Amino acid sequence: MRFCRYDNDRLGIVQGTDVLDVSAALSEIPTQRWPIALGDPLIVHWDRVSVAIKALLPNAPRKPIASVKLYSPVPNPTKIVNAPINYHDHIAESKKDTAIAAGRTNLTHISDWGLFLKANSALIGFGEEIKLRFDTRRNDFECELAVIIGKTANRVSYDDALDYVFGYSLGLDMTSRGKELQCWRKSIDTFAVCGPWVTTKDEVPDPNKLDLKLWQNGELRQNSNTSLLVYNVNKLIEYASSFYTLYPGDIIFTGTPAGVGPVQPGDVLKPSIQSVGEGEVRIAMGYHGKEIEK
Repeated sequence: MRFCRYDNDRLGIVQGTDVLDVSAALSEIPTQRWPIALGDPLIVHWDRVSVAIKALLPNAPRKPIASVKLYSPVPNPTKIVNAPINYHDHIAESKKDTAIAAGRTNLTHISDWGLFLKANSALIGFGEEIKLRFDTRRNDFECELAVIIGKTANRVSYDDALDYVFGYSLGLDMTSRGKELQCWRKSIDTFAVCGPWVTTKDEVPDPNKLDLKLWQNGELRQNSNTSLLVYNVNKLIEYASSFYTLYPGDIIFTGTPAGVGPVQPGDVLKPSIQSVGEGEVRIAMGYHGKEIEK
């Protein structure tokens, strides 16, 4: 099943080129009182919601998915986890291109860097625009498989890791190059793109064997496979949950392969991941900001 969040927070099921409105199924989510429990309520109560969805589908209103505005299918993750230097060919290109690494020479292994978190305020969907804040900096695209956590995970083993997955999405880990820590440079508003929908894990037999591609203005820039991850999906869940608890709806951006490059306003990025889906998003100049002087 593929579900999306669109227009005025409608819940949709994607079938071919159409989206079917099953928003009535959201009534299965219990009303929450303050303080709100951690975890995405749709995913927490998916067993109930999915039953309602299946009952609604035969008569659900439909419209072309191209006619709706798609938002991040997970609106409020407790954290957006990111894996740096997690493809060997990206490590190699980062050593070769000094603008990517910003002069760093210790590009060794993900275990030396650990993971980093993006601010939730950076999260958008494919129906929105990536807005560049500083036009004086190099801003790059990084296409990644995004893993959506399905149940609370703490100190999960490698062998059990995929049992904690709800589904998969496309991820664009946009980055502003510089010497600052990743959590600073990559947390700019709109710099975490997720969607266009969530493909539930039953439709993705092996997340560690998926073709991953990205086109920039119609030209193929990234072309790889998740089998080339340094830490694969199992290992990333094991690794992340060894440090902090993962909650339903948390997102793990698994890392990007070689081929990253700078973007300019007006560019169109089109990522695609086998069995998960494809999307399209435009680059805009949303802010003519001036960096704080050092």
